[in-house]
Amino acid sequence: MATKENPTVIKKYANRRLYHTGTSTYVTLEDLAQMVREGEDFVVFDAKTNEDITRSVLTQIIFEEENKAGQNLLPVAFLRQLIRFYGDSMQALVPSYLEFSIENFTREQQKLREKMAEAFGPAAAFKSMEEHVRTNMAMFGEALKLFSPFGPRVEQQEEAAARPRQGEARQSSDDLDELKRQVLEMQARLDELAKGAGRG
Repeated sequence: MATKENPTVIKKYANRRLYHTGTSTYVTLEDLAQMVREGEDFVVFDAKTNEDITRSVLTQIIFEEENKAGQNLLPVAFLRQLIRFYGDSMQALVPSYLEFSIENFTREQQKLREKMAEAFGPAAAFKSMEEHVRTNMAMFGEALKLFSPFGPRVEQQEEAAARPRQGEARQSSDDLDELKRQVLEMQARLDELAKGAGRG
């Protein structure tokens, strides 16, 4: 089976056909979806330009799955909010949060399944899922709080601009050091929250 170190190479041709170089056969999006479910890693390249188009193909798979009756995973409210994040100042944080959240959910899914089995009911199962989502959102909220100093910092910079401009180079260096410190602090806080959730 292909791994992250040695993923299967899929080539996409101009006629939209997908060629599995490992088996020397043409495959469909459904075949690729099944490979993902089985944990087989792959990358997709445009056969003509050799451009890595894995992201767009995976997005296509999600689109196809979402269009199947009864298989919707992405709520409309989530999709709307996701669209709003494009071009937003928080856009850079979203991918890391989503990746962190889904990895955490994947680690905890067996516990969730056990809780659901014990509950024997959809209402209890939903409550378990809801609690997990609430925990993830709390983690995200805590992470964002670490960026709150940027608000007061703007006021401080405006006050500093009104004073004689002295030691600007040193101030810029201090700002960079402070930013690095805050990023490290955020990473440490996320690690603590993840450990706490794992113990819960």
